Amino acid sequence: MGESFDSAWPNFWNERYASGETPWTLHAVPAAVRSFVKRRQRRGTTVLIPGCGTDLEVLQFFQTAGFEVTAIDFSSVAVAQTRKALRNFDGQIIRGDFFKFDFQNRFDLIYERTFLCALHPRRWPKYAKRVAQLLRPRGKLVGIFFYGKEPEPPPYPLSETGAAEIFGRCFRLIRDVKVSDSVAMFAGMERWQEWQLATPKAKGCGPRRRTTSPRR
Repeated sequence: MGESFDSAWPNFWNERYASGETPWTLHAVPAAVRSFVKRRQRRGTTVLIPGCGTDLEVLQFFQTAGFEVTAIDFSSVAVAQTRKALRNFDGQIIRGDFFKFDFQNRFDLIYERTFLCALHPRRWPKYAKRVAQLLRPRGKLVGIFFYGKEPEPPPYPLSETGAAEIFGRCFRLIRDVKVSDSVAMFAGMERWQEWQLATPKAKGCGPRRRTTSPRR
């Protein structure tokens, strides 16, 4: 399979961003993100956005709200388009591999939307471990997660059992609410979730812990 047909390679995404075929892009700040920011101390809070694509509105929103923003994507086209559109952006927009890049520091928050579901499920445990490594103690993985069934992935949807399996060792789920302003391809299948790092032992994440009942 060539790089243009495999979502694990940058060229798959480069072609889509170059052609403007990005139906997953919301072109707005999700209501759940606005609600979260209202509840959060902002000034000096660091947030990492992996697989940022051209999510311009969200990057700008976090910065304007007072967060210190770092975004990363391995698509050179997406990064170039985002940098051009956000010329006065004070945060970092990095072209690189989320799993390999040396960020030099850890983060208070990692924001998820459409990155996890673009990864093959065999990489999800690695994603959870990497997120745990990059968060500060008591940090949070927050964002919009894709649940349900998809006959021809990607995107690859989560299930409740699957989410508990990949995140339960390192995190506890503290908030879970349905999303009502999804793009058409995700309509009725997205949930805003907040996963708090449950242990400082990022490498092994300690023994598996049961997730608590989240607030809805």
